[in-house]
Amino acid sequence: MNGRKKTDEGRLFSKDIKVKDANLYYGDFHALKGINIEIPPERVTAFIGPSGCGKTTLLKCFNRMNDLVDSCRIEGEFLVGGEDIYKSKDVTGLRKRVGMVFQKPNPFPMSVYDNVAYGPRTFGIKKRAELDEIVERSLKQAAMWEELKDRLGKSALGLSGGQQQRLCIARALATSPGIILMDEPTSALDPISTAKIEELIGSIKEFTTVVIVTHNMQQAARISDKTGFFLLGELVEYGDTHDIFERPKKEETKRYIEGRFG
Repeated sequence: MNGRKKTDEGRLFSKDIKVKDANLYYGDFHALKGINIEIPPERVTAFIGPSGCGKTTLLKCFNRMNDLVDSCRIEGEFLVGGEDIYKSKDVTGLRKRVGMVFQKPNPFPMSVYDNVAYGPRTFGIKKRAELDEIVERSLKQAAMWEELKDRLGKSALGLSGGQQQRLCIARALATSPGIILMDEPTSALDPISTAKIEELIGSIKEFTTVVIVTHNMQQAARISDKTGFFLLGELVEYGDTHDIFERPKKEETKRYIEGRFG
C-alpha cells in the first residue's frame, strides 16, 4: 500500500510522520531539543527513555495535544501525512486521522456501543446501519467482537481493565485513523492483558502506523520495528529495534538498555 490508505472522502492519506528541527518549551523550560525523526508508515515505533526525557511530550505533538498547555511554545516542522500540522487550522480533522490511547483505560460512562460510535457520531455519521457496521468492524479489529457482541448495550465501566483498554483502542480505530499514538498503554495492566494488547498492536500495524511510549524495554524489543531512545529532551539514538538493542551506537543508549541508569 506504500503507506497510503483511502479515507472516507476517497482521498489518499499518507501515514508517515516527519519531524524537522523541532524544539518545544514549557515557559522557560526547554523540553524537546532539536528533534529530527522520520517514522515509517504501517510499522510500530517505540519511544524509550527515563521519566521526564521528552518521549511523551513528543508523542503529544503529533495530534497537537500540547495545544492545551498555555505555556507551551513549539518550533520546527511536524509533518503528518505530508502536512505541516502546526500550520493547519484543522485540528479536529487531525485528531480524526491521528488517534490516541492513554496510559490508564478511560472508557466513557456509557455503553460499549456508544463508546465505539462516539467518534463517528462526532464527525457526522448518524445512520444506525452505518454506525452498526463501524462498531462491529472496530471491535473485530480490536479482537473483541466475540466477547462483546452480546454486551453492546452494557456499560463499558463494567469491563475488566484489560477489556477497557482494548475498547479504547477500538474507539480510536472507529474513525479509521492512519496513525494511533499510545502512551504506555499497558502500564496499568496485568501480564495476560498486556500480552493481548501487544498482540493487538501487531495486528493493527497492518493498516495503521503505531507510535508507542513505553518504559518496558522488553515490550519495545518484542513489538516495535523502530526504537528511539530519549534523554534530557534529546533524541540520542533512533533506528531498527534490533540494532538499538543488540548493537547501539551511543554509549548512553547502551548504558540505559543494560539498566545502568534510568
